[in-house]
Amino acid sequence: MTNGAPAFIGQRAIWQRLRDDLTSGRVPHALMFTGPTGAGKLALAVAYAQALLCQHPQEDGEPCGECSSCKMAAKLEHPDLHFAFPIVKGSRVKTPEGAISDVYIKEWRARVLASPYFDLNDWLEDMGAANQQALFYVAEADSIQRKLALKSNQGGRKVMVIWLPEKMNQETANKLLKLFEEPPAGTHFLMVAEEPDLVLGTILSRTQRILVPPLSQEEYQQAHPPKDERLFLDLFMMLMRLSYQRKVKDLREWSEQVAGMGRETQKSFLQFCQRQVRENFVYNFRQPELNSQNADEAAFSKNFARFINERNVIPISEELAKAETDIAQNVNARMVFFDLALQMIVLLIK
Repeated sequence: MTNGAPAFIGQRAIWQRLRDDLTSGRVPHALMFTGPTGAGKLALAVAYAQALLCQHPQEDGEPCGECSSCKMAAKLEHPDLHFAFPIVKGSRVKTPEGAISDVYIKEWRARVLASPYFDLNDWLEDMGAANQQALFYVAEADSIQRKLALKSNQGGRKVMVIWLPEKMNQETANKLLKLFEEPPAGTHFLMVAEEPDLVLGTILSRTQRILVPPLSQEEYQQAHPPKDERLFLDLFMMLMRLSYQRKVKDLREWSEQVAGMGRETQKSFLQFCQRQVRENFVYNFRQPELNSQNADEAAFSKNFARFINERNVIPISEELAKAETDIAQNVNARMVFFDLALQMIVLLIK
């Protein structure tokens, strides 16, 4: 981006649509950015928040980057730019009334300014809560209502960015329904959902959804420098090799290792495994343009792909998806991963 707007990668068509809505005065009071993980939904929401708050936008809707509103928004410190996101009840939360996003706002700003391309695992690590579940608590609804009831500090719009509204329970969501339906004049909600089907229907019906398409492979690699993926690939290769060799004792040790990771990391690993199964199945068609693997993944697939075929690709994918569901429901991780490993022994020889 130019003109001082927060940076995002790709998604020019979506940005054009957002600017067109802004210049034509058709901005809905509640938008929900949805789409695949890693597509840049939060990056777009933050960029659009700055455009909405800019005091002197250009004719094409781009923020000027020079006004005081742009400069404050670029630092995520604009008094009319608010954020709500799931948190954990760590040592900072002393009372139920204190379970609000502001407790972690310093860490949030640092994370978003470093790069808006992060996931829940990264955020849990920032809060020092890798093994906990982050949620919106009822106090958050009260906090949002108080903030948006105030008059605009700069005399313009007010913007509330809500990250992962699917982490909002029914009680919290219900307290916000009227606000979503009839917000104060000049108030805009920008929601970013990874799993929109889990958002309460009454909230979903009050928003206009914007589907953000996946980034190209090159754009994705630019936005998401490798972090856990090398570890995930090593664990995936180990699972498949040990399963093929039927080394049950070693598989038990493997399951203990994975069980020691945080639940959100475990879910991400299982999603990674599902993607690798699909990629290895497609690899067999010998059409490289259909694969989106990095060099290390492709090197493993060269010898492994033949073990993923039309007889077992669906059962293996189903077992991985089942394990992900079990982890999300707090089933004992050691049992989940050891059972998964045993199933792989059977399925790989099909």
